[in-house]
Amino acid sequence: MTDDLIAAHGEIDKLMPYLHLPVQAGSDRVLKAMNRKHSAEDYLRLVERIRTARPDIALSGDFIVGFPGETAADFEDTLSIVRETNYASAFSFKYSPRPGTPAAEAEQIAEDVKSERLQRLQALLNEQQAAFQRACVGRTLSVLIEKPGRMAGQMVGRSPYLQAVHLVADSALKGRIVDVSIEAAQPNSLAGRLVV
Repeated sequence: MTDDLIAAHGEIDKLMPYLHLPVQAGSDRVLKAMNRKHSAEDYLRLVERIRTARPDIALSGDFIVGFPGETAADFEDTLSIVRETNYASAFSFKYSPRPGTPAAEAEQIAEDVKSERLQRLQALLNEQQAAFQRACVGRTLSVLIEKPGRMAGQMVGRSPYLQAVHLVADSALKGRIVDVSIEAAQPNSLAGRLVV
């Protein structure tokens, strides 16, 4: 993320207020073992710079738990970076060995430990996502209508934050951007009504 790219997020209206910014882990020791070129502090300062340029930006990320050598303290560092960043959504996975990589040859973390860490991480990420979803209720969002929904007369679109938005609308709106008043939030979608 160069200074020009960060500035673009604050200056160019066509860029949506959503950015996928993977970090993988919050422990510098684990990041180094993963051969990542950033530290946790580098990442947090980058997030700060992006949010200064675009205060309404929503972030998503990627996380791997149970990387070989990850200690309980390393995992707590990951939870800490999640708390500090406050994600709108994120993807999280248990480490699985890839043949031919140095990590595959290292001593592996027990599967039950990886599972417990993943559950804890996902609980925190789900809590943050739910809070972000709830914060959209009462707002009017520009929604790109994509396709018919499961119910008769329903259409589904995407918000500027990539959330699925369900509303009653004419199928002729497919491909158009419309204003939608958000009335309800679910874990993975929003519901609203067309603003006319």
